[in-house]
Amino acid sequence: MNYLVAVLADRIQAEAAYSALEKEGLPMDAVSILGKGYKSAEEYGFLDPKKPARKQMRLMAFWLVPFGFVAGFAFNAATQFNLFPWAGTVGNQLFGALFGGIAGAMGSVFVGGGTGLIFGGGDALPYRNRLKVGKYLIVVRGAANLTNQANRILKAFQPETMQGYVERMQ
Repeated sequence: MNYLVAVLADRIQAEAAYSALEKEGLPMDAVSILGKGYKSAEEYGFLDPKKPARKQMRLMAFWLVPFGFVAGFAFNAATQFNLFPWAGTVGNQLFGALFGGIAGAMGSVFVGGGTGLIFGGGDALPYRNRLKVGKYLIVVRGAANLTNQANRILKAFQPETMQGYVERMQ
């Protein structure tokens, strides 16, 4: 699926662009206006960077937490490190496993996309910021020939920016 996102200065310009796309025969279920009085970024769903970050973190945690648990246990068994003398050998190995699992969970957050989830990132943040200051987005979703046709039509409205995206299948 291809996306074309054009940022327009005001509502009048966005409505004129929408009408021009309609006049040229583009399917209107593939065209959306985002902005005040129209769909929000959350309603559209395309601009939510948190969803793939959460998915990636869960996938990483699925592998890293058990691996960290086993690695922590094996490390403590190999080195015989006595962190808590009162816990004995088996207790220290279990503490090593617990700390290894915690390290795996931290790895899934930092490597798996948690920083993007916490601090934001990607192209979604600039689009959200533009919506907050009153700009409007025209989003066209469809095959490459549809987004290319929309690109030619929207260029006449001199958008602030216009960016095409290709959604990866997972």
